[in-house]
Amino acid sequence: MNLRDIKQALLDSYQRDGGINHVDGVNLPAQDSVQQLAADYMHLIFPGFFEETGLTKQELPDFLDRLLARVERRLETEIEKSLRFAQEPKPGPRAKELTLTALDRLPTLRQVIQTDVAAAFAGDPAARSVEEIILAYPCVLSISLQRFAHELYNLGVPLLPRMLTEYGHERTGTDLHPGARIGEHFFIDHGTGVVIGETAEIGRHVKLYQGVALIARSTAGGQALRGTKRHPTIGDHVTIYASTTIMGGDTVIGAGSTIGGNVFVTQSVPPRSLVILEEHGLKVLNKDDRGPVAGVDWTI
Repeated sequence: MNLRDIKQALLDSYQRDGGINHVDGVNLPAQDSVQQLAADYMHLIFPGFFEETGLTKQELPDFLDRLLARVERRLETEIEKSLRFAQEPKPGPRAKELTLTALDRLPTLRQVIQTDVAAAFAGDPAARSVEEIILAYPCVLSISLQRFAHELYNLGVPLLPRMLTEYGHERTGTDLHPGARIGEHFFIDHGTGVVIGETAEIGRHVKLYQGVALIARSTAGGQALRGTKRHPTIGDHVTIYASTTIMGGDTVIGAGSTIGGNVFVTQSVPPRSLVILEEHGLKVLNKDDRGPVAGVDWTI
């Protein structure tokens, strides 16, 4: 077989197996462009941290002029592509409007992201400085991108929010859906293997370790479940240790609780609970007196 034969075989495949072709369709958001948008966004959120040379206060206005103009053009282009894919009417004017709305929220996002950085520094005695957190901790990239993608998600932009969070997933191994609602002072320690589903709700001052998954029950419903509450709710001041899975849209982890490592949780727990794995199964204790919590059924 030569290249000509291979070419013909591929053309035949495109004709026969059409479900994964996108030929003669609308121009989709470009992956390379979205990744550059993500990188430029991080420069806007953390000016001076990712530049090749130092950035002074005097240089900052001109720096912002150039970077904002570049981000605006790229974001508007990719939003318009996304809207055309979704067959939105008047995608051009709508993309311009959505772009300015999203960029207008950057100062507020910076306030929230600053609390995430503070939570990481306060929560990890191995950290030597805030600079180390921003430059070296994967949670900074994944959470910062999720917060921006969440704004686009709430504005109804298709495709693009998920592409932004998947860039963070690719870089960090942390899979945060743009639909998830996440409170301030959020810290993911280590990050690898963390999964947070679309309808998860996470309160303030929550800390997760590697391998934590906030997931939906696996059912035969599939697309019929779209738009329903499928993922857990985590209250304020909750810590969840490594390799724990919390499942189901009705599952609520009460405020102030601690969930131990390697635990599989399918039921709600009251506030200030301690859930641990023992030899004969899970045990739910009251954090204040270490007594058992009555009325919690752990049958799956």
